[in-house]
Amino acid sequence: MTSKLQAPPTLVLAPMQDVTNLPFMRVMQRYGGPDYYVTEYFRVHADSRLEKKILRSITENETGRPVYAQLIGQDVEALVRVAKELLHYPVAGIDLNLGCPAPVVYNKNAGGGLLRKKDHMEAIIAALRDAIPGKFTVKTRVGFDCYREFDDLLEIFARHAIDTLTIHGRTVKERYQTPVHTDCIKRSVARMSCPVIANGNVVDVATGKGMIRRTGASGLMVGRGAIRNPWIFDQLRASYCGNPTPQVTRADLLGYIMDLYQEIAAHAHAFDEPKHVNRMKKYLIYIAQGLDAGFEHQIRRATSADTFQRVCQDFLDNTEPIPALPPVDSKLFCGFDALR
Repeated sequence: MTSKLQAPPTLVLAPMQDVTNLPFMRVMQRYGGPDYYVTEYFRVHADSRLEKKILRSITENETGRPVYAQLIGQDVEALVRVAKELLHYPVAGIDLNLGCPAPVVYNKNAGGGLLRKKDHMEAIIAALRDAIPGKFTVKTRVGFDCYREFDDLLEIFARHAIDTLTIHGRTVKERYQTPVHTDCIKRSVARMSCPVIANGNVVDVATGKGMIRRTGASGLMVGRGAIRNPWIFDQLRASYCGNPTPQVTRADLLGYIMDLYQEIAAHAHAFDEPKHVNRMKKYLIYIAQGLDAGFEHQIRRATSADTFQRVCQDFLDNTEPIPALPPVDSKLFCGFDALR
């Protein structure tokens, strides 16, 4: 007897600062892409203006998929003002960032820092909900210091007509260094009337399906795992539909890296080769996880385009399958194995 197939969950590319820009979205779409995108966050304060670089990922987006604009800040009036400005552009909705774990952000009581200021956080959610006639979504973590804070946060979210709640299943202080608290996401699915998207530690089909099985979430948001493996969205779709997921080779990975290299270079305001190579290394530290130690060692030391491309060619220009998973002890993908 064959098992009953399930519809694929909603698949979303995580908003990653200095990563999820227009060229990255374009490259992701060539490899299948998510069901919708979320921009890098627009920094919002009393004197802020819409950042042109981020705005391009909305106005020049040709992926054919919806794009949500994400906001970060703690000034209620400014957040409302910027949300209304963004509604004049072709956005699918407005997303509020309540999860950024960077100290430079949370020390200003923005992003994940708002989880310590529950009354103020709720005032922001209420004001944005009133100001946004269309889709209003929230991306959060499960607490600031401790996941036991989550139930109080969940009650606040449930009091407002949020259209989608995305939950990164770690606290702000845990950053990316622990397994995810899937029980918190599971409780939110039972409590919220809106769809819940689960985020954190999804690196392949098995971890994605494990996250859905453990939480009951209606969707998955994938960030670092998609940098490492842009095929992950189509692989998940194929698995849920009962279709085979083709093995990805090193040559395929090389093609992806060169696509990224060229697309990002084409969108640079002024091309600077050493700076561009250094920018590519931000992607390669994730892509290299599970590959040869020698590859990562050499790519980190590349300073020119010739060296960068030669190292990639030397290690990747062959038909050997790439490892499906990062190393279990990876410091960049901590605890993913708990989802399998």
